[in-house]
Amino acid sequence: MDINGASAIVTGGASGIGAASARRLAARGAKVVIADLKAEEGEALAKEIDGVFVPVDVTNTDQIIAAIEKAVELGPLKAVVNSAGVGWAQRTIGRDGEFASAHDLDLYKKVIGINLIGTFDVTRLAATAMSRNEPGPSNERGAIVNLASVAAFDGQIGQAAYSSSKGGVVGMTLPVARDLSAVGVRLNTIAPGLIDTPIYGEGPESEAFKAKLGESVLFPKRLGVPDELASMVEELITNSYMNAEVIRVDGGIRMPPK
Repeated sequence: MDINGASAIVTGGASGIGAASARRLAARGAKVVIADLKAEEGEALAKEIDGVFVPVDVTNTDQIIAAIEKAVELGPLKAVVNSAGVGWAQRTIGRDGEFASAHDLDLYKKVIGINLIGTFDVTRLAATAMSRNEPGPSNERGAIVNLASVAAFDGQIGQAAYSSSKGGVVGMTLPVARDLSAVGVRLNTIAPGLIDTPIYGEGPESEAFKAKLGESVLFPKRLGVPDELASMVEELITNSYMNAEVIRVDGGIRMPPK
């Protein structure tokens, strides 16, 4: 699928995998809307790639619609990348046998709300806009890539909320792709492994920690870099025969319990 002259939206696009994906899509000629809460970073990246920054909380439907409307102003919306997400760790029950020590239910709902419901909300609204496009070759109107995680399959101790949310993203891939096939919109999901993003911090201690983490990767024994994920995003957007797939990009890692 050719995205030159079309518009694209990347949620969580101000940093990490989202930023790398935005750069890749812009290099393909797309006008990219950076949809994020990080205004300073988002505006700087938008300027760098000749795109637009729109402040978006993916739990706010009105803000999602505003980003889609801005994208449509720039060109037909043909590509969407859902990389906005959060993650917290907490065990399901406490050690003292008290109800109050069990997993914070509001925290669980928040992670589900951002990672799963937010992803679905962007998907349903963006696909609606894509359905209005003139069909291209193979009657294609657009493509969506969602970001899950290997935690969807190999959830570790304390990852109940995060793994639930990412498992939901994996689980909706096939049925949503089937729904969207009626209007010529493809949907795929990427499950990243350990990726070197700002979440790990900076400095010697951070580098030592990341090196230790990298030892658990099958090969190569290091963390992945955002552009290695973004290259797969680009492929899934532009390869018209990729649809309804969940692809692990993880160096072969299988996460241990902890």
